[in-house]
Amino acid sequence: MAQARSATQGVAVEGLAKRYLHRVKGEVWAARDVTLDVQPGEFLTLLGPSGCGKTTTLRMVAGFEAPDAGRVRFGGRDVTSLPANERDIGFVFQNYALFPHLTIFENVAYGLRVRGRSDDEIRRAVGDVLALVGLAGYEPQFSAQLSGGEQQRVALARAIVIQPGVLLFDEPLSNLDARLRVQMRHEIRSLQRRLGITTIYVTHDQEEAMAVSDRIVVMNQGRVVQVGSAEDLYLRPATAFVARFIGRINALEARVESVAGGIAEVSVLGRRLAVPLASAPAGLTAGREVQLMIRPEALRVAAADDPAAWPATVTASTFLGEKVELHLLCAGQPMLAVRPGGPGAALPEGQAVGLGVDPAAVLLLPREEGR
Repeated sequence: MAQARSATQGVAVEGLAKRYLHRVKGEVWAARDVTLDVQPGEFLTLLGPSGCGKTTTLRMVAGFEAPDAGRVRFGGRDVTSLPANERDIGFVFQNYALFPHLTIFENVAYGLRVRGRSDDEIRRAVGDVLALVGLAGYEPQFSAQLSGGEQQRVALARAIVIQPGVLLFDEPLSNLDARLRVQMRHEIRSLQRRLGITTIYVTHDQEEAMAVSDRIVVMNQGRVVQVGSAEDLYLRPATAFVARFIGRINALEARVESVAGGIAEVSVLGRRLAVPLASAPAGLTAGREVQLMIRPEALRVAAADDPAAWPATVTASTFLGEKVELHLLCAGQPMLAVRPGGPGAALPEGQAVGLGVDPAAVLLLPREEGR
């Protein structure tokens, strides 16, 4: 059981769409033209706010929901019309979905019994997989006797014991406390790497997605907005929505004054800033209104009289051990800066400071509609 499948499968999602009729809103598209290419053995995460379509997409991949349009292929095989039990998937539910009247052994063995495996084969496979998830010896217990983390491990064991070609997770850690979520996400990622199972994972937690994924799919309003690694999404967001959703960011209204020599000069917070065009959208022209994005850690807290910095005032300072978060007011605009922790890193409320920034760490993005 500890060995990966002999042939792991990729997943191709082609133009999936799902709509519902709402009594008040009318026609609502839960997913619209969702297209994904999941490589064999890849860990892909669907990330987005509530109602963005990520769980609906996962359920269509699993076979729990029928799409209104589009196709799903596993390893090149069209499975769109197949029921879930014929798709060679393992599914880990948000609420674990364990059978309370069955022992842990029987919970994990359930899928193997449905497949008609022999008692000896089931005994070996269940023992192997429980050892793999750190639950050796738990066979005679019932789910009510287990902690939340242990129940999550049982649900994971039940999903992988059948050696599926594709493993699906629907917000599996949302019911755990913060410390246990961190522990379990590392365990899930480590196990997935060992087994080499193609995995699609759904979460609304940005940090969780960044910790476990090879690639992340950001969704909003039923559509795919951007696909990339955690580094791509954090450092090179394609839209203001992605920049705001992945991590924290200072979003400032700015106006392009000139574009020349690979530099865009923009007016922001009452001053001009020269930004490399590598950080700007294609086709940028003078007179255009844009959003200037700065990550909190990219801001440099300087002396109040620094001529190269924006004047700002500290409104709150939070010491968080390895870092200090500074909330500031700069030309009437609330700002957040992060600096390393240590003696003297926190600043008193009301202190005047300067805020500097490396122009190469600045992003220029098109303004969001309605903003």
